[in-house]
Amino acid sequence: MKTVGKIWLALVVFALAAPMYAEDSSSADTQTDTKTAAAKTSAADQDFDNYKWRIDALWYYAKPSGTISGQAEQVPIDLSKDLSFNSYSTVTGKVDWRITHKNHLMLGVTPLYSSSKNVTLDRTIIFQGVTYEAGATISTSLHSTLWTPGYRYDIIRRNHGAVGIDAYMYLIDTSASINGTATISSSEGESQTATVKASGSLLAPIPVFGPSFYWYPMKESPKLTLEGNILGMYLFGYGNFMSTHATVGYAFNPHWNVRFGYILSNRLSVHGTSSRIALDMTQQGPTVGIEYTGGHRDR
Repeated sequence: MKTVGKIWLALVVFALAAPMYAEDSSSADTQTDTKTAAAKTSAADQDFDNYKWRIDALWYYAKPSGTISGQAEQVPIDLSKDLSFNSYSTVTGKVDWRITHKNHLMLGVTPLYSSSKNVTLDRTIIFQGVTYEAGATISTSLHSTLWTPGYRYDIIRRNHGAVGIDAYMYLIDTSASINGTATISSSEGESQTATVKASGSLLAPIPVFGPSFYWYPMKESPKLTLEGNILGMYLFGYGNFMSTHATVGYAFNPHWNVRFGYILSNRLSVHGTSSRIALDMTQQGPTVGIEYTGGHRDR
């Protein structure tokens, strides 16, 4: 943190010293200074955020927590404590097609979870009406993918960034299964053990919206960028979703950025019914990746 502070202090000192040096230049360099000032003015007036396509591909180290429940079951199964689903690496991608000066079409995809494990249960759990006793060894599988088609409108758009409102339809496609020795009841009411596989799936469409920004903080250079958003929706008896993230980018050429940041919270809750499994999942973790920006959009 001290090193970062020194870097920022050096940048501030440079920004303050540069104009003072320009004022003290000799009259013999007036023509050169005029050209330099004109170049700086041109850079300051240049639209750094003029593009048609923006494509992000990020690596994401997720730290999940949450529960899953079968249809109409009241006791949730803890993904971490019961099924040993812990931190994992995944990727996330997004395409931003800027169709007019202030309008965007968006599409993103994130494999939220894809894992299979063998675990020994510390307690008795019930999934899809099947009882797995404490001490039983079971095979578990959980796969979840998030698709995010959406739209953005830039409320404020300037040469050095934009502030907009995002609206997405989050499509969460989840499937889960447990296979192992279970206790089942026969038609005569007697209990017996057998190897049973219980499975369930969920396709949850959740509309979300919220503010977003993309900003070039350096007045005379597009090298550094900051971006982020806050999205959410509460759907009463169906469920809710909340997500927020921020990234910093550094451009190593006019079209490519390296980005790094953090997803502070990615919380999904879908309530179960007699015909739908329940899912309550929270994810957070660091991200790093690349971004491509291309094309030119006329005003």
